Amino acid sequence: MSWMNPVKKVILCEVGPRDGLQNEKNIISAEDKVRLINGIVEAGYPVVEVGSFVHPKAVPQMANTDEVFRSLTFRDGVEYRALIANLKGVERAAACGCRKVKLNVSASKAHNIANLNRTPAETVAGFGKCVDAAEEGGIAVSGSISMAFGSPWDREIPLSDVKEIVEAYLAVGVREISLSDASGQAYPTQVYEMCTEMKAAYPEVTWWLHFHNTRGLGIANILAGMSAGFDRFDTSFAGVGGCPFVPGAAGNVASEDVVHMLDEMGVETGIDLDKLMEVSRDVAKLLAHPTDSYLLRAGKAKDLILDLPQRQKNN
Repeated sequence: MSWMNPVKKVILCEVGPRDGLQNEKNIISAEDKVRLINGIVEAGYPVVEVGSFVHPKAVPQMANTDEVFRSLTFRDGVEYRALIANLKGVERAAACGCRKVKLNVSASKAHNIANLNRTPAETVAGFGKCVDAAEEGGIAVSGSISMAFGSPWDREIPLSDVKEIVEAYLAVGVREISLSDASGQAYPTQVYEMCTEMKAAYPEVTWWLHFHNTRGLGIANILAGMSAGFDRFDTSFAGVGGCPFVPGAAGNVASEDVVHMLDEMGVETGIDLDKLMEVSRDVAKLLAHPTDSYLLRAGKAKDLILDLPQRQKNN
């Protein structure tokens, strides 16, 4: 596998307001969320996952998503999206001005059958009413396959199972799909092989990759995806977050760590790293606990240049 010629431009989605905050003990106010989202947009992020329209008892941290959407001043050219679980989610999205929703299904057959008595593909087939209702309301729809690279119940997921879910999404009219590693089990060669196969098999799909950094492989997996020609990735400010339903869950790769890497590589993102780091510092202050961000701990590599006398003094 060659790492010499990755894609030269990537599109990043900031999922911190949803995936980053959904696992926090403290509830972040709508006012604070709006400030963070506006900061992310000001830094140059073209896509932001604002929250989720799910039952507040299931994920209380997302209960104020409707209020957040109503309080936002939408900027032209920026996509503000939200996660939904059912038709009620579409209705809530329409009522508060959300114009893009994302459906999600677990790739684990064992888990899905145990919880819903249906396969993941059968679950996606049931999303048809959601897609129809969203399109009637002028709301765009994307899909996500959670744990596409492995789950706590199955270890690795057979590629054929993932393809079955992709085809179910295509059958209901969804052509933007995210492959998600919510359990943090993905590794680079696996990512490269799956992405290469998916890109070849489904050229009509707009692909996203969503990696958690549970075992420290998040950025390596992004590089593997880039090497396979993928150019859209989710990141989370300050590296916070994690799925509430996965043991030992950790957040997505830190937004600032990813942007820093891409800047150093000369890959275009359109994101101002200094402004992004200001937002991530704000997040860390709000949460009042250590976050999983190398850049917040160490700073940018280019800021480390010291003159020789200073180096000798420090030693």
